[in-house]
Amino acid sequence: MEKVKIEEIQSTAKKQRIATHTHIKGLGLEPTGIPIPLAAGFVGQLEAREAAGLVVDMIKQKKMAGKALLLAGPPGTGKTALALGISQELGSKVPFCPMVGSEVYSSEVKKTEVLMENFRRAIGLRIKETKDVYEGEVTDLSPEETESLTGGYGKSISHVIIGLKTVKGTKQLKLDPTIYDALIKEKVAVGDVIYIEANSGAVKRVGRSDAFATEFDLEAEEYVPLPKGEVHKKKEIVQDVTLQDLDAANARPQGGQDILSLMGQMMKPRKTEITDKLRQEINKVVNRYIDEGVAELVPGVLFIDEVHMLDMECFSYLNRALESSLSPIVIFATNRGVCNVRGTDMPSPHGVPIDLLDRLVIIRTQIYNPSEMIQIIAIRAQVEELTVDEECLVLLGDIGQRTSLRHAVQLLSPASIVAKMNGRDNICKADIEEVTSLYLDAKSSAKLLHEQQEKYIS
Repeated sequence: MEKVKIEEIQSTAKKQRIATHTHIKGLGLEPTGIPIPLAAGFVGQLEAREAAGLVVDMIKQKKMAGKALLLAGPPGTGKTALALGISQELGSKVPFCPMVGSEVYSSEVKKTEVLMENFRRAIGLRIKETKDVYEGEVTDLSPEETESLTGGYGKSISHVIIGLKTVKGTKQLKLDPTIYDALIKEKVAVGDVIYIEANSGAVKRVGRSDAFATEFDLEAEEYVPLPKGEVHKKKEIVQDVTLQDLDAANARPQGGQDILSLMGQMMKPRKTEITDKLRQEINKVVNRYIDEGVAELVPGVLFIDEVHMLDMECFSYLNRALESSLSPIVIFATNRGVCNVRGTDMPSPHGVPIDLLDRLVIIRTQIYNPSEMIQIIAIRAQVEELTVDEECLVLLGDIGQRTSLRHAVQLLSPASIVAKMNGRDNICKADIEEVTSLYLDAKSSAKLLHEQQEKYIS
């Protein structure tokens, strides 16, 4: 027997790009809601995490709709990380729509329209449908041909006979020729497991039946077991959409046969506004679905970072939007103290007008102490797969205290390259010192500018 060569085997795990908050996996709370000092990638910020945990519980119990939350604290204290932690705790089924305050300033679309779009992107709708389907393994597929009605030598297909087999039995169906086109598009062959929707005639190929699994040694095919139950059955299909998806689908004119609509389809679609009237009509349909029990509303989370970038027009619009019956949970984040509301001479805490501040629950994030900074840098080094010794971490923690946590974390990657150039895998104190001398932080740069002011153009 030949020896298996390990080198040839490649890992199937996907390599993800490392982003700023890749290490955040949740809020790191115990089941009782008490924060664990170091968990889920979070360090410290115990009060803020506990408060965010309560918000998650309220969102899950649907008691938070129409309310808003403000994360306030100095730069680099984990406000965006908290919002991402909340989204991780809620899971993938709850819509989470992040945006930045400056996104509303577009040359094509009104500010309020951008806000409204994001509001509706953060509201999910779970639609439950019961569909009549024919499901099974194809045992027979024979199209019946007739003479072409238009004359000529061509033959046209009058109907298709298809045999479907499940664990319980088999059934022969006579299908319309249009369904035959769908079967060809899906590349259905005998031995495939398919399902056909009875009312729409849509065909979906699930995969190849696992009875044929040993047919070839090598092939790129997915094998599925023979469906259980009868061939004809009722299947409940759950579909998750957002209100923005519904708006966009209904706003796009359905293509007609005239030249204008054909040109419209060819040309690049410009970003256009969705009218308020259309939204109201969609809301009516959505409310009817909810009353009938066909659909369920899932209020998601809209996260607006750098909220001080919004102006008075946006803030007054937010006041109205928060009172709407279809409103998501809104989380704002800002690092400003008392400053002017954008576009006015009116100073206000966090750059947010007092009347909107009155509606918000405010969570404050604290500055990290040296030991917490060291722990965060150690987590980042682990995420970036770097080996850093204890002495280096203490030095980086000291740099973080002097400058900022972000600057200290950013020194990790260049230090690892310097270490590799020196023929080492682990980062040592000399590498950090070399990188620190090469790169300035914001405070040192400002100090240098102040000292050499006359040499710069101002």
